[in-house]
Amino acid sequence: MSSLYTRSKEYTRSRKAQSDSPPSSPSPIAKTLRHERLSRLEAATNPTTSDSYSDRASSRSSAYTRRENRLAALSSRAEEESNRDYKKLYESALSENQKLKSKLQEAQLELADIKSKLEKVAQQKQEKTSDRSSMLEMEKRVRVSAFF
Repeated sequence: MSSLYTRSKEYTRSRKAQSDSPPSSPSPIAKTLRHERLSRLEAATNPTTSDSYSDRASSRSSAYTRRENRLAALSSRAEEESNRDYKKLYESALSENQKLKSKLQEAQLELADIKSKLEKVAQQKQEKTSDRSSMLEMEKRVRVSAFF
């Protein structure tokens, strides 16, 4: 342990010896650079509360802005995709609507044809019944006239 103690003691002595020597006069540029480095170091280690608050606030606002931009981009993409989907759905619904309209027209034509056939059959049946009634009347007359 004594060796460690002596070393540290020597180290401090040598440091004192260096600081005791007179400093050489630095140039004005070196002084300015040293001053700038010191001021940056102090600013980095001791930020003022207003600076750190404004830095935090600006970083928050920029984070919020980035998030809003991302969400806006996502929503615009989703909107474009949904618009595409709506266009596809609209086109498919339109084509299906056209098919259904043509089927409806075919069904209406078929219905009109069936109605006309039904009317003809009903008319023929009515004519037959009127013919039968007239035939029956004639037969009755013939029987009555044959009876007398």
